[in-house]
Amino acid sequence: MNPFDYRAGYGSQRLPLFARNVVATSHPLAAQAGLRMLAAGGNAVDAAVATAAVMTIVEPCSNGLGSDAFCILWDGQALHGLNASGRAPQAWTPEYFHRKYGRDTISPPARGWDSVTVPGAVASWLALSERFGKLPFGDLLAPAIEVAERGYAVPVVVGQKWAAAAQVEALVAQPGFTEAFLPQGRAPRVGELFKLPGAARALHAIAATRGAAFYGGEIAEALARQARAQGGALTVQDFAAYRPEWVTPIAQAYRGQVLHEIPPNGQGLAALLAAGILAHFDVAALPVDGVASQHLQIEAMKLAFADVYRYVAEPGSMEVSAEQLLADDYLAVRARLIDPKRAQDFGAGNPVKGGTIYLTAADETGMMVSFIQSNYMGFGSGVVLPDWGLSLQNRGHAFSLDTRSPNVVAPGKRPFHTIIPAFLSDADGAPRMSFGVMGANMQPQGHLQTLVRMVDYGQDPQAACDAPRWRYNAGLEINVEAGMDLATVQGLAALGHRMEVIQDSYQDFGAGQFIWRLGDPAVEGYVAASDPRRDGQAVGW
Repeated sequence: MNPFDYRAGYGSQRLPLFARNVVATSHPLAAQAGLRMLAAGGNAVDAAVATAAVMTIVEPCSNGLGSDAFCILWDGQALHGLNASGRAPQAWTPEYFHRKYGRDTISPPARGWDSVTVPGAVASWLALSERFGKLPFGDLLAPAIEVAERGYAVPVVVGQKWAAAAQVEALVAQPGFTEAFLPQGRAPRVGELFKLPGAARALHAIAATRGAAFYGGEIAEALARQARAQGGALTVQDFAAYRPEWVTPIAQAYRGQVLHEIPPNGQGLAALLAAGILAHFDVAALPVDGVASQHLQIEAMKLAFADVYRYVAEPGSMEVSAEQLLADDYLAVRARLIDPKRAQDFGAGNPVKGGTIYLTAADETGMMVSFIQSNYMGFGSGVVLPDWGLSLQNRGHAFSLDTRSPNVVAPGKRPFHTIIPAFLSDADGAPRMSFGVMGANMQPQGHLQTLVRMVDYGQDPQAACDAPRWRYNAGLEINVEAGMDLATVQGLAALGHRMEVIQDSYQDFGAGQFIWRLGDPAVEGYVAASDPRRDGQAVGW
């Protein structure tokens, strides 16, 4: 299957990659690490784990050994999902936070130990390797250890974000942060060598113990000691009890394809809702970059977010199910709320009555992996163990302290999560594309926009990646990328969208990686793309 018009292009220095074995992510060294595993006889899972490990070293402003992760993979016969988001310490309750921070506090803090849930990324690597990998687990971490020990030249976009983080007082104030990530009292400059020997030590220990050092062993003990010393609640027992969860992806049909996402506690449901709503409109009949097409997509996304922010939490705490929200009659009711002639501020419906790095890998046997891991807010909590090169996410900040909220904090509970890998199949279940677009609430928006470009308009993955994007914020407010056609910007404004035109290469408009299966992977292979808004690339052989 080769449905694309490869002449459709936007401002970019990149062209689609064609190969039978592919890795795409936002740093070349990480992509090459995955390719090394494939060349050594490994499969796409081996490649993904090796790539993910290197990414913790080369893009610490987005992820680290203390990140969370999610994965969707096609093993050659079936689709699998993995939820490796962290759980709250056993001590966390609304009262715990109200007692420490005051009765008016509405969520856990954004930085420090009281923003940290048990990190799941390392556990995801182990789970993937044990169930689907071919190579020894230690081999998968070897490239990351080498990069951490020898160092790497800091690339352009990472350097920019690192420098911005160095100005965040709440980060710099955290014990250990400056020592680990600002060793000269500043962020490393673009092209400057940076080493992370503590992370190499941690990776050696994780490899030697198959993760036991992290989940209950010497690394967990070091983390628990620092937590106690700095007023945190995480314990060795919290780490030892942690397990990632294998899940069944949820899905929504769209134009003869099926979009798959990880079920709640993540926001992947937003992409499915938006696609299901948009399916009620003949988008392909409208100009691809025109006002009408963009307006419909924005309004569908608004409706989706209204429901997701109201209902999505840990599944056992949700008032309604994903299946109820994705019911055909409910999506039709929501679609009828869209006015093609004006922008609206939508509220949640009633279905009862009716932050991040992303990577993807695929091999010539047909295995395809869609994988994402993240700290959440840049460097995350700011909590760092320099001796272990370990920085921790701040996913606990996404909990609510409102006891009426489905996302209220509780011991062992997982918070609402923003990071979401995606997968596309044909209507008959055959795999078609592994993809993702990182960037906080930009992720489902990026999923929708790139999907529409490829499926409705036949744009190839790199063109869909390069095209200017919009980002919905709240109410009637959106951001649009500086490269968007001026007539389209003016037309959206005339419909009532309140917008700011900005150019940001990192967060505001996301960063995508795409692998589209062309036919038999051993014969036709894949076409892949990597986002020019980041430092990375798609590589293959």
